[in-house]
Amino acid sequence: MSRINCWHVDAFTDRAFAGNPAAVCWLDAEVPDGWRQSVAAEMNLSETAFLLRQRDAYGLRWFTPQVEVALCGHATLASAHVLWTEGLHPAAEPIRFQTQSGVLTCTCDKGIIEMDFPATPAEPGPPPEGLLDALGTPAIHIGRTRFDYLVVVDDPDRLRALAPDFAALRQVDTRGVIVTCRSDDARFDFISRFFCPAVGIDEDPVTGSAHCCLGPYWATVLDKSNLTACQASRRGGVVRVRIEGNRVVLGGQAVTVMRGQLLTGNS
Repeated sequence: MSRINCWHVDAFTDRAFAGNPAAVCWLDAEVPDGWRQSVAAEMNLSETAFLLRQRDAYGLRWFTPQVEVALCGHATLASAHVLWTEGLHPAAEPIRFQTQSGVLTCTCDKGIIEMDFPATPAEPGPPPEGLLDALGTPAIHIGRTRFDYLVVVDDPDRLRALAPDFAALRQVDTRGVIVTCRSDDARFDFISRFFCPAVGIDEDPVTGSAHCCLGPYWATVLDKSNLTACQASRRGGVVRVRIEGNRVVLGGQAVTVMRGQLLTGNS
């Protein structure tokens, strides 16, 4: 029987039971994809991250309870947090992750983990059939990235009150739907919510990868390259966003909630 170290980490928050929870599993060898997917389904969190040490980096893959995804912010933040706080990586050194989205580098400054991600700006276009009906809201702008639809609304209260028809939203051909508007709270530049029932998550609490789209959009609208965002889910979370050319630097904190061992074979 294998014993695999794993951690439950709340990301994009400075306190437990807020932000977005992720499981992080520390592998000592490659394992079958089906096993990874079974573990992610067992964890039943929006993402489970699998780390494998390489020569000068760490292999990193992310699985929802139903599918593997190509980019995930909060589970990357959780993975970097685990590597540093558990003494698995030197505290002063950057971390390089090898992923489906290329090399992602993380650094830490005064407790804030920063992640260098590729920007995924949204191209304007019409909404697909059924999208706005499923969300239950009109929109002032629609766009699409290679992952998600971007829906901009004009009322923060409307955004907070959204109660989508998830069965209908699941029929839209996309990983997820980002809904956003200007913030009515002076601490934040914009707020958002993220719905992705097609990959097994009705609403993701805090979505780093969505801010690779949100950052470029709001940087243009607000004419500023440093932004602070709030994801207005029930758990809530804060994401710091900095635009650097075709890259987006995402910053946040994380808290370990649980550490233990996964007792199972790898087949």
